Amino acid sequence: MKNYYSLAETAELLSVSKQTLRRWDESGKLKPIRMPNNYRTYSYELLKEYIDIDCDDRIKKKYPDCCTAIKPYSVIELFAGAGGLALGLEKAGLSCKLLNEIDPWACKTLRKNRPQWNVVEGDVTKLSFVKFKGQIDVVTGGFPCQSFSYAGKKRGLDDARGTLFYEFARTVKEVEPLICVGENVKGLLTHDNGQTLRSMVQILEDLGYDVLSPKILKAAFYNVPQKRERLFLIGIKKGSGITFNFPIAAIKMMNLSAALKAGELFDTDVPESIGQSYPKRKSEIMELIPPGGYWRDLPEEIQKEYMLKSYYLGGGKTGMARRISWDEPCLTLTTAPAQKQTERCHPEFTRPFQTREYARIQTFPDSWIFEGSMNQVYKQIGNAVPVNLALALGQEIVKSLNAYTVAKELRLKFNSDKERA
Repeated sequence: MKNYYSLAETAELLSVSKQTLRRWDESGKLKPIRMPNNYRTYSYELLKEYIDIDCDDRIKKKYPDCCTAIKPYSVIELFAGAGGLALGLEKAGLSCKLLNEIDPWACKTLRKNRPQWNVVEGDVTKLSFVKFKGQIDVVTGGFPCQSFSYAGKKRGLDDARGTLFYEFARTVKEVEPLICVGENVKGLLTHDNGQTLRSMVQILEDLGYDVLSPKILKAAFYNVPQKRERLFLIGIKKGSGITFNFPIAAIKMMNLSAALKAGELFDTDVPESIGQSYPKRKSEIMELIPPGGYWRDLPEEIQKEYMLKSYYLGGGKTGMARRISWDEPCLTLTTAPAQKQTERCHPEFTRPFQTREYARIQTFPDSWIFEGSMNQVYKQIGNAVPVNLALALGQEIVKSLNAYTVAKELRLKFNSDKERA
């Protein structure tokens, strides 16, 4: 904490011009301390009642649980899927004002579970968000990773046309939220040698947002029993004064037992549900795999039978013929639980995870109903952001918006006091 603030720093803190401060000095409204060189300085004691120098401490005193929203905060979400991100943000205290999704079955899921949500089904390229300008606190979107050239033409947002990131950035431009949150796979970090991500950051910067260094969050450290990694791109509106910190990882990882058995995450064992099964010969082979094991635990002749040409190729191929153990997080769920390259076998029963087991591993509550065929349900769950990971991120967003709200109230109070002086 600083003891004294310069004229320029004080002007920035109070959101006024330096000339205004000089006028207040002359009129006696706000008298600075004159230094030997005649420079104006403002003490902490003079300003502390009016500005957000110690906003975090002020929030903690006024609101001991500073993760709880002190006012309604609003969200627009693109590419909403089956609602993992939206549900986590809702649990954190953020209110979904509009969710867009093109998959009709995912939209049915959203409407089934949250009839009050404004679910807009269809192609995002056909939508306009200009009516929400200045009314929304957060815009989120898990846009697919697509490459586009920025370095060549340097036309900013125009260079992203034809990609779904363009639609995310266009929405940010039309809505002008305080915070924007992009979510994607870990691979975006190195996609096109990092050029794709650098272009995205530059475009958001050009739209008036300070973009934090992109961060990969490992879901297993945020009360999610799964080794899922997601990249988050956070933009803060320039000049808002908002600060944001990524959620702090827990010391321990959640394991599969926490998902499927009563305990730390759920009050009951996972309910029975529909699910895929293995063909007879595959079931016989998978029966030989111990919990935590994979194809290398098979006899060599069966390894060759199961792996075929892959047996002679390099790499560990640790997802093949993989049975998860109770005491480890599940491997990242895919949109189908029995794909040969990404096998996800139950630790005790020789079968893929059932749909409700899938949902538990993604930390969806048992009350969350998924619409569509069994394969549609697997797809919706496999594509989702884990609910508890979204909750951890949402709590940090709420902290940031709380700090912004308190700071804004303090500045309004300060300006009101000056007007009366």
